[in-house]
Formats: sequence, structure tokens, C-alpha cells
Amino acid sequence: MADQHIPSLYYTEASKSAVPLLAHEQHLQTVTAEPWLKISDEGLQLEGLCFDRNHNLFLCEVFGGTIFRVDLPEKKVNTVFKSEKTNPASVKIHKDGRLYMSYLGDFKSSGGIFATDADGKNPQSIVSDIDTEYCVDDLVFDSKGGFYFTDFRGYSTNPLGGVYYVSPDHQTITPIIQNIAVANGIALSTDERVLWVTETNANRLHRISLEEDGVTIEPFGASIPYHFTGHEGPDSCCIDSDDNLYVAMYGQGRVLVFNKSGYPIGQILMPGRDQGHMLRSTHPAFIPGTNQLIICANDIERGGDSWLFTAKGFAKGHNSYQFH
Repeated sequence: MADQHIPSLYYTEASKSAVPLLAHEQHLQTVTAEPWLKISDEGLQLEGLCFDRNHNLFLCEVFGGTIFRVDLPEKKVNTVFKSEKTNPASVKIHKDGRLYMSYLGDFKSSGGIFATDADGKNPQSIVSDIDTEYCVDDLVFDSKGGFYFTDFRGYSTNPLGGVYYVSPDHQTITPIIQNIAVANGIALSTDERVLWVTETNANRLHRISLEEDGVTIEPFGASIPYHFTGHEGPDSCCIDSDDNLYVAMYGQGRVLVFNKSGYPIGQILMPGRDQGHMLRSTHPAFIPGTNQLIICANDIERGGDSWLFTAKGFAKGHNSYQFH
């Protein structure tokens, strides 16, 4: 039999991509983000986008510990301070105006949460790295001043992570769900009754319906509406005012968007992703009062720089109490 008659595989444009989209995700409504602001010429692991009440943007750099502030509208990048704790992973603003920062520590047992003034002064331990074993990646406040956080521990066959609730007086930590392989991103619905959690090392999206007390799961209320595919997995997330969920895909250079029931309805791609650029997309956040989304990504693996990108979402960002 002649060689030309042997069935042969061949590359298409889709299969040549550094991060090919799955067939069922190729047909989602898709836009490509535009560059918005370069944070550094170096490849920095940017994370933790959070706007304050003046609409200035805070963010952190995980491996070096730098906390940045981008002053708007001029988009001036400031170095606010350097975290004394190792590997800060998120910055959130409490209703009292203080910055709450989660940190991963040694990724095994030495993470926690601390709070500071907006300029990094007067640090206070909120979740101790001495009394606990959590490696805290992200957190989200409720309107009472309590908050949920994710424990970023374990791996695919050793699910040590979980999600916990800290009471408004910071005296009680209550488990919500456990046995998760690296709990990462977390978001709370507009009515505070649905908690979204991304599980990075098992590539899963959790949707948790809560009773009015905020810590009890409704009967049959914890489900997994979506299984992700690909390396490395889902990262941080946020919601808009229509309760759509925006999930950054780490290592894939994109953000997947889900409706309030967990069905995928759209995606935002980072420019250059097919060639392997800006794949470390970590966190989306809305500019308050607008439908403009800011997304951080970097080119560490290619020795490149670190950027914030922008695109518009389906609806305006959720106008939570933090911005009142």
C-alpha cells in the first residue's frame, strides 16, 4: 500500500494554538481584551485586583510581595508597600476602609490574613499563621463585615483545601466546604446566598447555596455545575450586577463567563495567547459603576512583562457596600 493512502493527522490553526479551546467553548461569544496598562517590564505574578471608594486600583505581586496602587484616571502606578508576609495573593477592602490581605506563606501551613491602613501602616493579624495551618488565597466580604476565604492547600489526589467563614468579630472560623484540591477564587452573589468557588487542581467550579445564616448549606445546595479542562486551571473570579460569574483561567490566557446557574455564556481572550503569551491570567475585576473589566496577566515563562488588560462584560460590576 502506498504511503499516500495511509490516513494522516495534520495541524489546523486551532490545534496549533499553545492553548487550544475545546470544541464546545469555541462557539461561545468571544472577545479579545485590549492592553490597558503595563505594570512592569518584568514578569510579575500579579493578583488581587480591588478598587477602593475613590476608584483607585489596588493589586499585589505574589512572589515579591509588592502592593501596588493605580491612581485613576491618570493610571499612575505607585508602589504602596511591601508585604511582611510571604506570598500575598489578594487585596480586599473592608467597609472600615482598611486593606485585608491574604497570604499563602510556604504553600503548606503558614498562610493567613492581615489588615493594614491604606498606606500599609498599623498591621493587624486577622487569621493567624501561628494558630492555623491555612494557606489563604482569596477572600470575599459579606455585608455584615464577616468574610469567606479559600484555603489553597493540597493537590489533585490530596484535597486538603477548603472554604471557611470568619465572623464579623473575627472570633469564629466556620468551615463551609472542605476536601478541595486547592481552593482558589471566591465570589458571593448579589443577594449573598450563593457562594462561588474555583478548585484549581481538580478543574472544578463549585456553586454553594447558603441559608440565611450564611454558613449553613441548603439541602442539596452544594454542586459542581462546570468541569474545566486544560492546564493549569481556574483562578480568581468576580461577579457583575446580573450575577454572571467571570473566572480567570490560569495558564490559559482567558476569562470564562458563566450565568447565575453556572452555564458558560462567553469568554475573553488575552491577546497573543495562541502564541503562548500572557497565559498567566489570574484575576478579573470591574471598574465600579461600569461594565469595564480589568484583567491581570503576565509573561513570566517567556521572560516578558506584566500587564492589565480590559474588555467590557455583560453588565455593570456589582455595586457592593464596599463602594458606598
